[in-house]
Amino acid sequence: MSPPASPFDWAPKTVTSLIDGAYVAERGGHRLPAYYPGNGEVISELQEADAEEVDRAVRSARRAFNDPAWREMSVEARQAILYRIADAIDAHALELATLETLNAGIVLRDVLSRQVVRAGYNFRFFAEAISQQPGQVWQQIKDHLTFVTRHPVGVAALIAPWNSPLALASMKVASAIAFGNTCVLKPSEQTPLSLARLVEIINTITPPGVVNLVNGRGAVTGAALVDHPEVDLIAFTGGTETGRHIMQAAGRRLKPAAMELGGKSANIIFADADQERALDGALISIFSNNGQQCLAGSRILVQDSIFDEFVDRFVERARKIRVGDPLDDATEIGPIASARHRQHILSYVDIAKSQGATLLTGGKALDRPGYFIEPTAVLAPSNSDRVCQEEIFGPFAAFVKFSDMEDAVRMANESQFGLVGYCWTQNIDKALRVSQAVRTGLMWVNTPMVRELRAPFGGVKDSGLGRDGAAASMAFFTEEKTTTIPLADVPLRKFGV
Repeated sequence: MSPPASPFDWAPKTVTSLIDGAYVAERGGHRLPAYYPGNGEVISELQEADAEEVDRAVRSARRAFNDPAWREMSVEARQAILYRIADAIDAHALELATLETLNAGIVLRDVLSRQVVRAGYNFRFFAEAISQQPGQVWQQIKDHLTFVTRHPVGVAALIAPWNSPLALASMKVASAIAFGNTCVLKPSEQTPLSLARLVEIINTITPPGVVNLVNGRGAVTGAALVDHPEVDLIAFTGGTETGRHIMQAAGRRLKPAAMELGGKSANIIFADADQERALDGALISIFSNNGQQCLAGSRILVQDSIFDEFVDRFVERARKIRVGDPLDDATEIGPIASARHRQHILSYVDIAKSQGATLLTGGKALDRPGYFIEPTAVLAPSNSDRVCQEEIFGPFAAFVKFSDMEDAVRMANESQFGLVGYCWTQNIDKALRVSQAVRTGLMWVNTPMVRELRAPFGGVKDSGLGRDGAAASMAFFTEEKTTTIPLADVPLRKFGV
């Protein structure tokens, strides 16, 4: 597809739900604006799905799940579908990336090189993963054969966040359908554009009803989806408070639910670290994706003997970061996703000062249209300060000093969150001890944000429940069934006996 004259021409005038393979017709009802964070202007309009529309989407997914053509499809045929989806994502990479940039404000260069690449890889990864599932397990007990099979659970409600829609939603869709489920995806009402197009592309490849899309606010569309009696399981990425509400709804109907929630990750930098690598890693972990990521190393804990020098160098680099138009290749940080969230981030400047913190750099909105703020860092007097304990979710770092390894581990664990952590040291014994002592689902040592999809990913404490990954996703999206039969009734010649 050739690019249009203007990137804004890719944005649809109206986005409606996509159910049973087709967009629903425009109608009256509640509409939500979709903004371009680069200038604050409305670029599209979202038609909110009410409970009746959600019901149609879930029932479409149920029909598709019950259809033997999908439910009994061979692994090889499902693999072919996943590979075709991945190829289609690659073919539409520029369009998908542009829509994500226009709606979420993420720098286009980064979306093209990371988010869209990851979206395609998610489908390829699960195409490979389903070919490597463990086979039937046979066991002879008291003249009986017992074997275990795995089966798809059913209709999955998938709820995606606004900060990295393509990368995170594609992980959910790929893992759900790879194991034979069908799904209803609800994007964030703030950033629906790239996912609407992605689901449209997917529906040119999958049977109707396998992947459906509903749009709207969490309190309306999301609530109707998670509480629907025909939804069998729920996968959510987003804020901790919303996660709690979803867990309550899931609990009422005894539905399995996987929650990837917030983070306030500690980035521990020891005096014996490679300072250049640690500095690069600290900047990447807090400022990439415009600082809006649950993986952000937002609490930067630096050992006292190198504290002043490291902070000075960080601030010097932060002041040189190019903030601007996310469509410009020279931009390093784009706008915040919404005016409301920008105000939330900036409110922590006053909160930090009220608790005795020193503003090191940034702390202001840029004087230009759009939702831009300066890369910000503060020196916090204590790890117990609100800027060290509450998720700000923006380009906002808080520095705290520590004395030794025990002090660093204690401070890292003094948090309600436990998604990821970072550790920088050239002492391998120290690195391993810290990585095991800090309570997180994942620790990165001497590297920032390297994701291995074969390994489980998820958080502890208020950072979530459950895991993504090959084995973890199989465990969530399938159910085990045990069958026992007398040995004498089994035609053993079929098994080579």
